[in-house]
Parts: sequence; C-alpha cells; structure tokens
Amino acid sequence: MDPHTHTIHRHHHHHGWNRDFAPVHTIAPGETVTFETVDSSGGQLSPSATLADLAALDFSRVNPVTGPVHIDGAEPGDALAVTIEHFAPSGWGWTANIPGFGLLADAFPDPALHLWSYDTALATPAAFGRFARIPLKPFAGTIGLAPAEPGPHSVVPPRRVGGNLDMRDLATGSQLLLPVAVPGALFSVGDTHAAQGDGEVCGTAIESPMTVTLRFDLIKAANLAFPRAVLPTAPTRHIDSAGYDVTTGIGPDLMTGARDAVRGMIDLLTTRHGMPAVDAYMLCSVCGDLRISEIVDQPNWVVSFYMPRSVFL
Repeated sequence: MDPHTHTIHRHHHHHGWNRDFAPVHTIAPGETVTFETVDSSGGQLSPSATLADLAALDFSRVNPVTGPVHIDGAEPGDALAVTIEHFAPSGWGWTANIPGFGLLADAFPDPALHLWSYDTALATPAAFGRFARIPLKPFAGTIGLAPAEPGPHSVVPPRRVGGNLDMRDLATGSQLLLPVAVPGALFSVGDTHAAQGDGEVCGTAIESPMTVTLRFDLIKAANLAFPRAVLPTAPTRHIDSAGYDVTTGIGPDLMTGARDAVRGMIDLLTTRHGMPAVDAYMLCSVCGDLRISEIVDQPNWVVSFYMPRSVFL
C-alpha cells in the first residue's frame, strides 16, 4: 500500500462542526485520503425505503460527514487545496420532498420519495420513472473545515470554511480551496450526490452513499475570505447537447424571483409531460439550474431556471 494514501471508514463520522472534535487521522500535505461516506439521511433511508421511513426521519442524524482529518502544518490564514480525484458510487440513491424544507416548502407540504438505481460506471443516465433520464455527475455536497468559533455548529448552513456548499461542479478533477480557521484545518466530507441541479431547489439531490478520494495540499498565508474552486472542464457539457427550456422570475427580491422561476418550470413540466407537480419539483432539483441572469438594472432583477431538454429524449 502507498504510505501516502489512507482510508477513513464510514463509522468515523460526526454530525455538525466543532473545532474540539478529535481528528481520526493526521496526514501531511501532499497525501491522499479515501473517505467512505454515509448518505445524507444518516443511513435511515435504504434502497427499499418507504414514505413511512421518510416521515420517521430523525433530523439529529442527517447530513453526517466523515472525519475530521488533521493536516500537519495547517494554520489559520492558510488555504487547504482539496483536489477531487475519484468517486466510487454505490449505485443507489434517493430524492425526497421533505415537508417544511426546500425553496417551495409552502407549496409542497406533503412528503414524496423517489428511489434511484443507477449505473456505477456512470455511463447510463438514471431513470426518473417514465418521465426523464438524468446524466450522472457525482460530487460531495458537504466538504469543509472546522470553524474558528468554539462549540457545536449545525452542518446545514454553509460557512466561509466550506461545509454544506452543494456546488455540483465540484466533481472529479476539480479543486476546492478552503480557508483554514483552526490549527490542523480539521477536514470532513459527506452528503455525496450522484447528480444535482444548481440550487438543489427541493432540498435534496440524488442522495447517494459513495467513497471519495481526495488529495490535500497546503497554501501558506493565502488569506482567503471564502472558498474558491478550479474546474477542469465546461460545467454543463454533459447535459447541454439538446438545449434548454428557460423560465424566469423578475422583481426586486432575488429569493422571490427564484421561487417564481422554479414555479414557472414546474408549470411547464406538468403541462408538457403530464407529471405530478411534486415530481416536477424533485426533477428540477436533480438536473435543472437556477441562475442570476441580471442584477444591475434596478429596481428589478432577473432570475432564470434552466431545464436541459436532453433529459427527456
């Protein structure tokens, strides 16, 4: 075995962030670690899960992350450069509408659950019932470092040190630079997804346990204010071959504009494809993209929602 490669098993996971969590492993800059992750339900949902299982979710157990890992020499003010080298997907996942959660929670109060079985080689799009086929692009939704502030912190909101970023383009070959806030950085990762649209509008993507292999390098005195990323390829090339349908929301509030744009796409999908509205909502979350198209022509801004037509071919 390569002495510079390590494995952190899935039972070494934690909930939330805390600078006082003891590291499960210590590595030097330049080393590689493979992390086994737990799905974002914390193992409460399975390939045979039902709506009853969804309704019984214990939210204190959701979104676990594997780690933390201590990086020798990392000090506040440095940046940890995390290169995503490989994903080994499990072949199953889930997408859900969870009551009270998501961009349109008020419009979708009832639970819904879609279970996925997909090609671990990622060569075949995953079927969304009879309605659509979704190209796969694994990434880790939660990837970050311990914050400087003492005490426990929820894993749900993203932070300047990373965390629940849900940036779908942090796929194989990309690099994420994270501001170090505590000695050793204390890196953890989880919430792996087989596919997601920008915005993750219903609150879930294709939530799927998998292993992820990462390389760690250290940039001294980088003094980053927020995370920064480098992408190896065009981000949407895997789904843009057939063009897009685009809906918009226009007004003085970006959140309202986002909601209006998504509502418009749900209306389009239910009318054109005959799918239930909650299915259209979940489909938007796994493969459609929210974009700020214009934010300078005050007092109104334009938010757009892009749905790739290729998923319906």
